[in-house]
Amino acid sequence: MLGELTDQQMDELLKKQVTGRLGCHADGLTYVVPVNYTYDGKHIYAHSAEGMKVNLMRKNPEVCFEVDNIENIFKWESVILWGRFEEIEGVDEQQRVMQGIIHRLMPLAEKPDSHPSHGITANDSDIGTRIDLVIYRIVITKRTGRFERD
Repeated sequence: MLGELTDQQMDELLKKQVTGRLGCHADGLTYVVPVNYTYDGKHIYAHSAEGMKVNLMRKNPEVCFEVDNIENIFKWESVILWGRFEEIEGVDEQQRVMQGIIHRLMPLAEKPDSHPSHGITANDSDIGTRIDLVIYRIVITKRTGRFERD
């Protein structure tokens, strides 16, 4: 049976998952990449080093984001949302968002010496010295959710 997720079910899926797929588009190039994130009920929060994804979102802040939970080919649920990329500039808000990301991701780390920017740099100490971190939110403007159950 195919169906639509309720608002509550979409919120639950967005809060339960930690990795989604971010789609961005500019200059004739579409780019989809997995990102770790947190969700507060209104926004998706994430971080990244400077690179293709950030450059594309700066040129065109309209993005798409997808999260799913797939148990098997006939039992899955998915949320797709659209929104606007916004860089977080204030130091206090950057710290608050990073603490949220750390608290959400670190309990899932397999190695006790891991850090939340492991995909960006091998060393936590590189952040802010060798590599600048871009902390951002997606302001959600529209979303839809679907499921299939056997």
